[in-house]
Amino acid sequence: MQNTITNIDKQRFTPFTVGFDDLFDRLFDMEVNTSSGYPPYNIIKSDDYNYHIEIAVAGFNKDQIEVELSDGVLTVRSKIKDHKANETQNIIHQGISQRNFVRKFTLSDEIRVKSADLNDGMLKIKLEKVIPEHKKPKLITIK
Repeated sequence: MQNTITNIDKQRFTPFTVGFDDLFDRLFDMEVNTSSGYPPYNIIKSDDYNYHIEIAVAGFNKDQIEVELSDGVLTVRSKIKDHKANETQNIIHQGISQRNFVRKFTLSDEIRVKSADLNDGMLKIKLEKVIPEHKKPKLITIK
């Protein structure tokens, strides 16, 4: 049987962790993505501190996409108003989808969004892991 977030008992981990309450709450309260997989995306780790999210959004321009960061959740959504505007174009075949979508990514507290660029149908979101000074390793002097 495969362990998933839905069948792991978080109470088994809490005796061994201190101060991770909000992390466990965010992890276990995440929405399970039951979408159709649209639009497809990649998550790339460049090095220990830099990540990229690439989302294939062919047919969309930057005014039709919204990127929002709120309470540790990065949300990418389309802002398509009405499909009837395309009916005046006499489209023979529409293979490029312009349907509404929402993609959510839960980010660590140390992750900062550096930029978001749309080029050649790919939305590229650059992320950076910034470790605060109090979380960096340090030697403790023994007295």
